Amino acid sequence: MQFKLLTAFILSVSAAAQQAPAPQPADYVLGPGDQFSVTVPDLDAQFTDKIFRLDMSGDVSLPFAGRIHAAGFSTAGLESEIRARLARFLKDPEVVVSLSAFGSQSVSILGAVNTPGIRQIEGRKSLFEVLSLAGGLRLDAGYLIRIRRDMQWGAIPLPSAQIDPTDRYCTASVRVKDLINAIDSADNIAIMPGDSISVSKADVVYAVGNVTKSGGFLLNEHETLSALQVLSLAEGLQRTAASDKAKILRMVDGSPDRVEIPVNLKVMLAGKGMDVQLRSGDILFVPGSGSKAAAYKTLDMITGMAGTALIYSH
Repeated sequence: MQFKLLTAFILSVSAAAQQAPAPQPADYVLGPGDQFSVTVPDLDAQFTDKIFRLDMSGDVSLPFAGRIHAAGFSTAGLESEIRARLARFLKDPEVVVSLSAFGSQSVSILGAVNTPGIRQIEGRKSLFEVLSLAGGLRLDAGYLIRIRRDMQWGAIPLPSAQIDPTDRYCTASVRVKDLINAIDSADNIAIMPGDSISVSKADVVYAVGNVTKSGGFLLNEHETLSALQVLSLAEGLQRTAASDKAKILRMVDGSPDRVEIPVNLKVMLAGKGMDVQLRSGDILFVPGSGSKAAAYKTLDMITGMAGTALIYSH
């Protein structure tokens, strides 16, 4: 379900993402497939509204400047080279090179995606699109996507961004739920060459005892689930459940033991009590009532006999 929503939203925002200008560090090294524009005020007709692309050999042909082997240049270095060549025709030419789109660059996509690994991306790609290239999110994907970026591209434009003490890289995170439900594309950031994207695996909560379907339930895009939500996933209580004596069993940090947190499901189901949140690894335990079990066993026998008699009385 997550991947379907993610894919649908990609289609609605990818066009806008492609139009946004690509950030560029001063020391970015140009390579095959990179695209850029050149501004030369004295030669507007030859350069305005034109995009130039490095071929597979790393070469590019420019008006008046001729063929240049631009691979290995930074944008500033290419400006100097173009300026030197245009100096034959113009006095002190002004030249500005602006990167428009990246060529083939590697991005790491790890964690709970269908096809993790290193992907070569061409041109500008958004977070949505890169996740799609990795086959989308797995069914056991968690609620958080983490991004790590080399500081040559600057800080990641997200509120959660943190720069490491060495100033070498920046990390940030995006909630899957926010990414899917985003009204705008603020969380759908542009992915830069060398970025590492990691999708967390979903945590699990458990329901055991007198519930219809015991087992573990993935939190997926949720950080927590309430007791009533977990009970719903477990398809409700058995008739013999002592719903007023349920417990949440929770691990204690640094200890193999669990603490018991009393939960009165009976009151909650009646809408009279506050629902309780379960977090990763919690177990919702619903005990049974011995007297109830015996009563229902007798009732089942009587109902079964009455049902048989009714069937055959016609």
